Amino acid sequence: MSDKRPEFSGAKGEDINEPPAKKKRRLDPYRAFVPEEQEFLIAYENMESRIQNALNTTYEKLTNSLSQDNMSDEIKYLRNRLLTLKEKSSLDPIYIGLVGSTGAGKSSLFNAIIEQQFFLPVSGSEACTSCVVQVSSSQSKNYEAKIHLLSLQEWKEEMKNLVELVRKPRAEEEEEEEGEGEDDVGEAVQKLRALYGRHAETRPYEDLLRAKPLVNIPASKCILLKGVQAKELSDKLDPYVRCQSDKDEEEPAQEEEKAKMRLWPLIKYVEVTIPKSDMIPEGVVFMDIPGTGDYNSKRDEMWKESINKCSVIWVISDIERVVGDKVHEVLLTESIKAYQGGMCSDIALVVTKSDKLSLKEYLRERKEKHKPIETKQDAILERNASVKRKKSNSMKTKLKKILPSDSEILNKADLVYTVSAKEYWKENITKEETEIPKLREYVRNIYLKEKKKLLVDYVTKALSIVLLAENFNSTQDMVDHYQQSGLEGFVEDKIKALEKEIEQCFAQLEQPLNEGVKQAKLSHQKAFSQLLTRDTGYRGFHKTLKAVCQKNGVYASRVFARIDLNVTLAQPIYDKINPKFANIFRIQKGTRASLKPCLDMFKDSVQEKIREVGKKSPVTSDHCKLNFFIEETNVIVRTLEREILKKKMAVYESLPLSIQSDLKPYYEEAAKIHGPQSCQRMQNTLKESIEKKAAGGMFETAKEKMKMQLQELKDSIVTKLQTDISTMLKLGLSHWEKLTEKLSDLQDEYQEIEWTHKMLQRM
Repeated sequence: MSDKRPEFSGAKGEDINEPPAKKKRRLDPYRAFVPEEQEFLIAYENMESRIQNALNTTYEKLTNSLSQDNMSDEIKYLRNRLLTLKEKSSLDPIYIGLVGSTGAGKSSLFNAIIEQQFFLPVSGSEACTSCVVQVSSSQSKNYEAKIHLLSLQEWKEEMKNLVELVRKPRAEEEEEEEGEGEDDVGEAVQKLRALYGRHAETRPYEDLLRAKPLVNIPASKCILLKGVQAKELSDKLDPYVRCQSDKDEEEPAQEEEKAKMRLWPLIKYVEVTIPKSDMIPEGVVFMDIPGTGDYNSKRDEMWKESINKCSVIWVISDIERVVGDKVHEVLLTESIKAYQGGMCSDIALVVTKSDKLSLKEYLRERKEKHKPIETKQDAILERNASVKRKKSNSMKTKLKKILPSDSEILNKADLVYTVSAKEYWKENITKEETEIPKLREYVRNIYLKEKKKLLVDYVTKALSIVLLAENFNSTQDMVDHYQQSGLEGFVEDKIKALEKEIEQCFAQLEQPLNEGVKQAKLSHQKAFSQLLTRDTGYRGFHKTLKAVCQKNGVYASRVFARIDLNVTLAQPIYDKINPKFANIFRIQKGTRASLKPCLDMFKDSVQEKIREVGKKSPVTSDHCKLNFFIEETNVIVRTLEREILKKKMAVYESLPLSIQSDLKPYYEEAAKIHGPQSCQRMQNTLKESIEKKAAGGMFETAKEKMKMQLQELKDSIVTKLQTDISTMLKLGLSHWEKLTEKLSDLQDEYQEIEWTHKMLQRM
């Protein structure tokens, strides 16, 4: 291959003679970015365009060279990879989750970020968003929303549990305290009344099955809404996503608007698409994730999945609840778990309503009285800075318990943001002080980082596939040289060595697992009591406890936050394994005790051997085969790393899932308890069963389940490497004279992709 450089126009690939109108159109998709960032994105776009052109040309040359009947399995493999790659965008969605307790101000914050004040429903006094809402921008000119509904079967299952939750046998009525209907049971009552009217909670399940709902339930599982303007879609969307009150649900649904409001118990989640935005980069998906989960199993699944697939999680808490609020702490813990076990690579605490402050109270309680405060705004800024310091230190303390001390997130300049969506809309205000612009910058930086990383992967794959196509033109002497070099045997030995290294890597968890099991057996009754015992007695709590049992130990309570008895019982084990687990699966720089360096060492040793074999090649001018093996090894290992990242959550969650499986029969037994002192009897049933299962090896079983998951992960890594490396060698050592005769030279395509790859590395 020649070292000729493809000509790039302009410093970063742009046409320096481009007319202003054309340049404006090219910049339009990146209107959310500042000029310097736009230059990089245009350069990335040019690079991607060049790569796709090179792939298209390669694909055309291949398909024009051979007929469908004349294609070997190797050529079909090449064609399919080319086809997949040339049609794929280099950027997967970047999910940013906004998680927070009801009324924390998530919707107001999001509205400020996208510069649409009342796009998602907001209220000054109560929670508004009742389900997960995803919002992204696109090339469409319209605003659109897809409202996904529960299936009929899913609703029937939920309705059965709701009826069970609200039933009031006479013997239980005296156990209830006044006002219980305003919390967990109250939500169940609201859902039943929304669809079946007043006193629906008093009707048997079979009766409700036969009853005609007060509103026509759509046959389709998805409702599509459209609007030309933001307000038009917002008005249409509002009745579906706004939390409804008892008053809303008890009024007759005669008007179309009220009928829509009655559908909220059936809504699983909502997808909203807005036209290309000055504020949201295309490819970024914001997820407004309300509360701490949901009573409905499918919605709770959606809540959990939403958190686990987020690249970034913002924990939202208002300034008055950020210190000591239980829900806020639960959500922070869930976010840290997602960082530990899921796709999440960054967490931030966003403190909303930071404009709230009583100046007299603040001045009275302020410790630094020697520093003068001249205005309320000065006091707000000082208070906000103090909150940032305290909460940042608190978050780092939590993170240090589970992460290696040199983890990237622990060295972030900003872990906490204090924002005011309300102040943002006021005139004559310094918008930077509201920190809304700072969050937008945060989003842009995440986008730019991910864009470059994924584009590098895309270009590497393209380089490998073009090298493979060119490789088929190698001489038989070259093929014979590589076949006789011992490369296949060397790689097999290295995979066996890697398997042992992975075993040693995972073996680090053995001791902390054993210590954790020992601690869990000693502390399970205390953990149970702390979670499910109330200092004020059991009155008014037995409905919540029944819901916990109905949901196999996991319940998103509106009063007691998220109750997960299985995770609580597994927590002593997590406390012991967390630091080791984080170090093993870390995706940034690691030590020999981490999985990534093991894979890197395998890759480096294989590539070194390939280079050694290539130097002894009888055709020293032909580096195509050598380069293909090098680049394809990069692709194989990077793909494997992404798959490991996706699979580690199954490993991490195996502990509570195992405990839940062991306790499932006892949860079902406790859920059936009715009559006098039902709350105490449910607690006794659970307490005795946990004691019995703990003595019978429940925690040891959970430990073995995690070890089994690790074993399966190790086996999947080895199997995939064996398969992919074998395929690579088979393809690389193929020689097709017919293709050599007919396939045009791919030198230009290779140079285009290779130079793009070098340019990316320099940026």
